[in-house]
Amino acid sequence: MQLSPLLHRYDHVLLDLDGCVWVGEEPTERAPEAVSALREAGKRVAYVTNDARHSPEEFVRKLWTLGFQASLEEVVTVGGALQHVLSQRGGGSAFVIGAPAIHRHVDEAGLRIVNRTEFAARADVVVVAGHENFHYEELRTATQAVLRGADLIGAGRDPTFPMPDGPWPASGAVLAAVEYAVGRSATSVGKADGQLFHTALDRLGGGRALVVGDRVDADLAGARAARLDAAIVLTGACSREDAEASGDPAPVAVAASLAELVLDTPA
Repeated sequence: MQLSPLLHRYDHVLLDLDGCVWVGEEPTERAPEAVSALREAGKRVAYVTNDARHSPEEFVRKLWTLGFQASLEEVVTVGGALQHVLSQRGGGSAFVIGAPAIHRHVDEAGLRIVNRTEFAARADVVVVAGHENFHYEELRTATQAVLRGADLIGAGRDPTFPMPDGPWPASGAVLAAVEYAVGRSATSVGKADGQLFHTALDRLGGGRALVVGDRVDADLAGARAARLDAAIVLTGACSREDAEASGDPAPVAVAASLAELVLDTPA
């Protein structure tokens, strides 16, 4: 399968997951074929995600299950970015809102997690990421800790992510609740910050890269921050009108799907 002329200009392709590679538990139409074509043409691929619910190992397993080749080195997650930022703190205590994968990243950064202890509301840092068992008690404890002086760090500002039954609240929705309660803005890690893309390029090596995602506010803005070209696909959160009105620099392409963007002869 031949690549579209656009893709010949790039050495690497940095792919968003939710809304671009898959929606829920299904790949977007012909996405495995598109990624295979990239590899066959000698393009190097990385998967770059703000999804804080899963570990890199879980993403690799899901990618293989859905028909995509993937290695651990090719998956760059917001959890890994959080771990990098927190490791620079030099220890301390943390109250964590997030899935088990985020708890692991915080622990591996060298912080002492104080959830479910008498010290939770006196943590040195509050880490906020979306997860499916979010509870009001977590919001209450995070609010108390920040108002007592804890630093506030969030796993990105995506308000939603696409699912087959409609959008689900993402990390940005939970973070916004904490920020509103405490009257402070968090340090946000992940897209739209450019660091995730820089991390991916450090792993892939030199060459020209294209970011492909479904969100103007995360993928396109993150690519701008990293000084990379970006393309928007319409299988997730973004409409064609929003993508085409996104400002300067504009996406280099807007396509109905990853397959339409990548393949020269889409079905």
